Amino acid sequence: MRIICSPILSPDDIEALEEGYNARIEQQSGEVMRNEVRRLLEDPYLNKPGRVLASLVSMGVIEIKVAFMRRESIARRLFHDKLGIFRDGEQNTVVFKGSMNETWRGLSADGNLESVDVFVDWEDAREASRVADEIGYFESLWQDNYPGVIVREFPKIARDELLNAADPANWEQIVQDICDEIKHEVSLASGQKYEGKKLRAHQADSIEKWFINGQRGIFEHATGSGKTFTALSLIRLCLDKGLSPLILVPSELLLEQWSEEVRSELGDLKPDVLLCGGGNVRWREGLIGPWTKPTSKARITISTMQTASNSDFLSAVRQGSHLLIVADEVHRIGSQHYQKILALDSGARLGLSATPRRAGDSQGTEAIFAYFGGVIQPPFTLKDAIIAGVLTPYIYHVHGIALSSTEQSSWDEISARISQHYAVKSQKKDYSFETDNYVKNLLIQRARILKTAEAKIPLAAEILRKHYRQGERWIIYCDSQDQLYAVVEALQCQGLPVSEYHTAMSGDRTQTLRYFESNGGIIVSIRCLDEGVDIPSVSHALILASSKNPREFIQRRGRVLRRYPDKYVSEIHDAIVLPYQVFDGMLGTAILEGELMRAIEFGRNAVNPACISDLERLALQFGIDLPSIAQEGVEDNGE
Repeated sequence: MRIICSPILSPDDIEALEEGYNARIEQQSGEVMRNEVRRLLEDPYLNKPGRVLASLVSMGVIEIKVAFMRRESIARRLFHDKLGIFRDGEQNTVVFKGSMNETWRGLSADGNLESVDVFVDWEDAREASRVADEIGYFESLWQDNYPGVIVREFPKIARDELLNAADPANWEQIVQDICDEIKHEVSLASGQKYEGKKLRAHQADSIEKWFINGQRGIFEHATGSGKTFTALSLIRLCLDKGLSPLILVPSELLLEQWSEEVRSELGDLKPDVLLCGGGNVRWREGLIGPWTKPTSKARITISTMQTASNSDFLSAVRQGSHLLIVADEVHRIGSQHYQKILALDSGARLGLSATPRRAGDSQGTEAIFAYFGGVIQPPFTLKDAIIAGVLTPYIYHVHGIALSSTEQSSWDEISARISQHYAVKSQKKDYSFETDNYVKNLLIQRARILKTAEAKIPLAAEILRKHYRQGERWIIYCDSQDQLYAVVEALQCQGLPVSEYHTAMSGDRTQTLRYFESNGGIIVSIRCLDEGVDIPSVSHALILASSKNPREFIQRRGRVLRRYPDKYVSEIHDAIVLPYQVFDGMLGTAILEGELMRAIEFGRNAVNPACISDLERLALQFGIDLPSIAQEGVEDNGE
């Protein structure tokens, strides 16, 4: 078998390839592919298939080459052709051409409309001619003679990494093990099919382990991986057992979305749904008790956390083992105000979040885990979601800027106040830096200097001028309305199709998103497009402002990576503030820590992980411990 596949490279990599595939370029691209091979073999789901692949390569059964589009079209195109040629022992040949993805969207009844053309060389002259043409096309690619495409041997260092995992003597047994595991996963999900949708393996496995765990636990699943559908499938099973679900959400937007999802996915049960919060006040008419008491009817209560933390609401809930509590974005319920809800006595409990741990709030995290019973293992990570085809792979671009002298002075002044305050307060035995609200407010003020750095406005205009193409869908994340308006004005001056999206906008937000979905363009937003808003068609994001809370940028990344027809890879551009001048000491390090935490997290999971090598070297220069800062952050939204 001969395979030509297509890794994703940046325009700079493509340019280097065209200038000459010398030893340095081979080493660099080979290291990228070697890292991909390592990730393949380290992944628990893909290790066995990877070992089979390695065995067949080592036996000479499979040869692999890699193809790249030339740079004049790299901004718009990937080498994404789908062609297969099969021959039997008598040289009868079958050719297929087209796209039929072995993914959820490609195979499900409600997925994409896709097709494959098939030709055989023994039917008639026209088909034989088409088969010959496609064979010629493949051979020209294999020999690196096709215009517009570069084809190279699989890099040696990546091939050697793969061959280390080869097991030629046992590869057939490994294949049998894989088949047995697939049968087991199918059995887990059997019967769990509702309205044309079926649980994926990780969803069915989590539900099974939740029941084994005494109907307690948190699903730590990546943004976009189907947490809501998993929870609704679990709620269906609990309704059959006579439980009364109380679903808690952090916002009015999610209240409406959950209401729609319940009526859609559980519509065959004809549930009675009581909405609480967001202008829905019927619960004050004495309805909470009847909706949360033991009953044979399918009754579901959905409430915002703000309403559920009301003392009147809490006292009206019928507590007991029949009550199922489901908390979406469960990290929110760990705030001091919302922890009142954790006093509810219930039987089954389920938490949902891509990031259940509260940044800089260990007490809040402990309260969440103690109540819900910890994370159901294993978590379904962003890497898992990309490998499973739930999310798209992505390219990450880092753009470094500096603070102005005025901004740097303000940063230094606040940093000095923090140091002076800490020097005094830390002498007390019972002092806690983590719970010091004065310090927390100063940290938020200081972070805002980075978020609103004036150099970000011309940077945004330059990035969009260079990279935006008609029909693409971009989101730009800003920190404030002033920054948003400045970005909109800068893009309008370049004649770019830009719209704003925020709570104070004068236009209709729903219509703005609909127009954006249909026509493409650029949306500049503040925080409205974080939790709960799905725009799967978005292919590009520019992050001008992000908090030090890892949750915010993890959610934003997940929103950009959602699957959509003809969307094969996403791109994220990130504005990183670097120190005004390189010097030793706390101030320069403090700037870098917050910025590097996000950038290195993004880069390590991108298809071009070399994009952050300069940042990693900078961290070493400043003596920053990258693993330690990955665990830091601040809950700066109050809840």
